[in-house]
Amino acid sequence: AGAKLVQASHMEKAFFTNSGTEAIEGALKAAKKYAYERDGHADHEIIAMNHSFHGRSIGALSVTGNAHYREPFEPLMGGVKFADFNDLESVKAQITDKTCAIITETVQGEGGIYPATKEFLEGLRKLCDEKDIILILDEIQCGMGRTGHYFAWQAYGVQPDIMTCAKALGCGVPVGAFVLNKKAAAASLKPGDHGTTYGGNPFVCAAVSKVFDIFEKDQILSHVQGLTPYFEEKLDELVAKHDCAETRRGKGFMQGIVIKGRPVGDVVKKALAKGLLVISAGSDVLRLVPPLVITKEDIDKMAEILDECME
Repeated sequence: AGAKLVQASHMEKAFFTNSGTEAIEGALKAAKKYAYERDGHADHEIIAMNHSFHGRSIGALSVTGNAHYREPFEPLMGGVKFADFNDLESVKAQITDKTCAIITETVQGEGGIYPATKEFLEGLRKLCDEKDIILILDEIQCGMGRTGHYFAWQAYGVQPDIMTCAKALGCGVPVGAFVLNKKAAAASLKPGDHGTTYGGNPFVCAAVSKVFDIFEKDQILSHVQGLTPYFEEKLDELVAKHDCAETRRGKGFMQGIVIKGRPVGDVVKKALAKGLLVISAGSDVLRLVPPLVITKEDIDKMAEILDECME
C-alpha cells in the first residue's frame, strides 16, 4: 500500500494514520521537526489560509481558518498565522525567520470550493524553496482522483514537501496518510518521533492497495477526465437558467454552485427528498462531489433533479 501511494504521488515515504485529521497532525510534526533538525531549535510558526478546513483535532483545528470551528476550543496551538488563499503577497507578509511551514488545501473544500490558481501554487513553491520552508498540501478532500489526477497538485505540476490524504484513499475504510518528498523524509521524523497503534494495520493497507489496483484496472482517472467537461456543461446550464444559481467553480468532480436569494440548505433538503445527495460548502455554496464512477446518465439525472430543486 505504501509503495503504491508513494509511486502514485512520486514522493519518497508514506506514514499511514487512521484519519485525515491525524494525517494533518503528523504533517505538522514533520514540518516542525525538519526545522528543528536544520537549526537546532524549534522554528515553530505555521502559515495557514483563511477559510481553510484541515480537521477537528487540536493541531488541525489550529490551522483551520474558520473561527466558527476554532473559537469554542481556544486557546489552540500557538504560532499559527493566517493569510488569504490565492494571494501570494498576503502569504509573504506573514513570513518571519521562525516560519517552518505553509499549509493549504489545493482546492479549498469547506471554504466554498475554491481551486488554487497556478500562479499561487507556483509562487508558494518558489517561496518555500527560497526560504527552506516546508510546503504542506492538504489533499484529503480533493485527492484520490477527485480532479482527474491522483492528487490535485499534479494538474499544476507543483509538488509539495508533505502531502496529506484520506477519505477516498480507503474507499470507506478508516485510513489517512501523510506523504513526504525526499527532502522532508531525509531530515524530519525519525523512529520514535511519531507513532500510532492502528495506523497502517494489515486490514486498511490491504484496502488501500486494492483501491489503487481498481483505479488502474478501471481507468478511473481517465473516466473522470473524460466526463468532467460534460459534468461542467450540465452545471453551467443550471447556472444560466436559474436566478438563484450565481456561478460555478471547481475542478473535475469537485464542483460548487453559488446560491443566492435563498438558503442553500433549501436546495440540499429538496434534492435529498428526490433521491440526490448533495451538501453545502460554507454558507452559500452547493457542493457537488459525485462518485468517481458516475455515468452520463447519472449526470443527466442529477441535472434534472437540481433543475426541479432550483425552480
